[in-house]
Amino acid sequence: MIVRWNERHSHTRTKKIDIMTEHAAGKVLLIESQYFPPIDSYKALVKHDILQIEKYEHYQKLSYRNRCYVAGPNGRMILSVPLARGKNQRTVMKDVRISNEEKWQGLHWKTLVSAYRRSPWFEYYEADLQELFEKPFDFLLDWNMACFEWMNSKLGIIVPVTFTESYQKEVSGVTDARETILPGAVTEAEPSYTQVFQERTGFIPGLSILDLLFCEGKQSLEVLQAD
Repeated sequence: MIVRWNERHSHTRTKKIDIMTEHAAGKVLLIESQYFPPIDSYKALVKHDILQIEKYEHYQKLSYRNRCYVAGPNGRMILSVPLARGKNQRTVMKDVRISNEEKWQGLHWKTLVSAYRRSPWFEYYEADLQELFEKPFDFLLDWNMACFEWMNSKLGIIVPVTFTESYQKEVSGVTDARETILPGAVTEAEPSYTQVFQERTGFIPGLSILDLLFCEGKQSLEVLQAD
C-alpha cells in the first residue's frame, strides 16, 4: 500500500507532497479523523481520489473520533478510546492525548475476539491486527491514522492523504463531509453483506469498517464500490 502525506502529525514523521497538484488530479473528500471509520465513511472514500483529514478542529464528543461500533450477540457494541482530558475537552484535534492509565487496547482487542472469532475472515487478519493493538500511542490522531493505514492495506485502497493546515468553516473545491457522518445517522446506503449475528439481531447499520472486513474479507472493497 502507498499512502502519501502532505503533512503528518507534528509528533510523527513528515513527507510532503504538492497539495495543489494532488487536488487538481481528482475529487477530494474532507473529513474528520475517525477510529476505524464507519462503513459510511468508506463508502464516501471510494468515490473520491484524495482524502483530506481535518486536524485543526476542536475535539467533538459523541462522534467517531474516538469511538467505533461493532456487532455483538445482543446488538451494537461501542469501543471508546479514553482521553487524557476527558470527553468534554476543547482541544485542537492534533493535540488530543490518549489516556493510557487503563489497558483500553487490551479491552478493545478482547471485545473484537469475542465478537468476531466465528466470522469468516477474523482468523485470517487476527495476528496482524493484534500486533497493531499491542503498539502504544499517545495521540488520538496517530492511533486513528495507524488504524486507517492498517485497514486500507487490507482493503487494497491506495489513496493520497493530506491534512488541513488550519481550520476553515467553509471550504471550496472539496466534498466537505465533516460532521455529516455521525453515530445514529446513516448517510449512505448500507452495503449488502451478511453480519455475524444477523439471524439473531437483524442487520445492524452504522458499524465500523472492521465488521465488513471480518465478514467479507478480500471482497470488502467490491462491496463498498457496489451501488
